[in-house]
Amino acid sequence: MPDLGALDLHGHDLSGPGVIAAILAMGAVTYAMRAGGFWLMAHVPLTARVRRMLEALPGTVVVATVLPIAVREGLPAMLAIAAAVGVMMIRRNDFLAVIVGMAVAAAARAWLG
Repeated sequence: MPDLGALDLHGHDLSGPGVIAAILAMGAVTYAMRAGGFWLMAHVPLTARVRRMLEALPGTVVVATVLPIAVREGLPAMLAIAAAVGVMMIRRNDFLAVIVGMAVAAAARAWLG
C-alpha cells in the first residue's frame, strides 16, 4: 500500500505552504468576524426591540439550516424533525431528541421508500 502522507482523496498535496496559508487566513477571518461582532454590539444600544431580535436569532439560524434539508428529503425528514421537536418539547433532552429523530427517519425511509 502506498504511503499517502499528506494527500487528500484526489492525490493533492496538503502539506504545501499554500494550504497552511489558507488555513491561517481562514482562522484569521473567523476570529475577525467574531471579534468584530462583539466590538460592533458594544456600540449598539440594547433597546427592547434589539433584544427581541437577538433572542429570535438562534431559531432563525436553525430554521435556515433545517428547512432546505426537510424540503430536499421530503416526508421522512419532516416526520423525523417533527418527532425530534416533539421530544424536545416534552422531555427537554437533546440526546433523546436526536436518537428519536434518527429512528423515525430510518423507519420512515424503510416504510415509505
